[in-house]
Amino acid sequence: MIEPVRSGAELVHEIEEPVAPTSGLVVWWTGQSGFLIRSAQGLLAVDLYLSEHLTKKYQASSRPHVRMTRAPLRGVDLQTVDLLLASHKHSDHLDPGTVPALLAASPSAMLVLPEAIREYALDLDLPEDRLIGVDSGSDVRGAGFRIRAIPSAHEEFDRDSAGRHPYLGFIIEAAGLRIYHSGDTVAYEGLAEVLGEERFDVLFLPINGRDPSRGVSGNMTAGEAVDLAARVRPRYVVPHHYDMFTFNTVPVGDFEAQARRLPAGVEAKILKCGERWEIKP
Repeated sequence: MIEPVRSGAELVHEIEEPVAPTSGLVVWWTGQSGFLIRSAQGLLAVDLYLSEHLTKKYQASSRPHVRMTRAPLRGVDLQTVDLLLASHKHSDHLDPGTVPALLAASPSAMLVLPEAIREYALDLDLPEDRLIGVDSGSDVRGAGFRIRAIPSAHEEFDRDSAGRHPYLGFIIEAAGLRIYHSGDTVAYEGLAEVLGEERFDVLFLPINGRDPSRGVSGNMTAGEAVDLAARVRPRYVVPHHYDMFTFNTVPVGDFEAQARRLPAGVEAKILKCGERWEIKP
């Protein structure tokens, strides 16, 4: 089991302490695709998986979800979240073992999720008055953050009966910085154009790739993530969606090797679970 570099009460205090950054953002990776982002004005969370929900669900199946990295904290520990983003309904992104407890512990938090999965969220007994449904092009603002939703393809462009996207990525702006969190997606044709020409500070991109034998929808490979970063040219590219389940991961060394191809001015940043990372404008 991979141990977080910081966890429990120590990590919770670090995240929730009243001393916020005077400029820029502070980021923590919580494992898989989960990140916490704090600005001087608020705390945003995205795609948190802080439970053993999937391990328990699939323990007697042909596809056991054996956890590789210990959860650094639990949803109930987070009491000051303002916005929680969920890119799609898969439980390692909209976690039934994390989200209800977090919303109860953070009474002001609002959950931003694809409108296409609203009914699914309600079936999890999530409070309807705490949900903000979005689709591609939607714009949400709160706690000093601006979030714009864009399509993700996991692995295809799925749509519901109303033509809405059940898989989304998020462009997050705060404190003079711009971040793209991909959710789960392949590097589909036109993604760079959807992201646009305005400079990004960080791209959070999946690297676990695609393998039909896993029985799950795939993502970018490490090489494809680096290719996208080389084209978009952010200041940093951060890999995610690895080191969580033994059946659906790749060595982060694959990304490190590919990252040698990044152009000047683009830095690969590999976070450890529970690590604090401060990004300056």
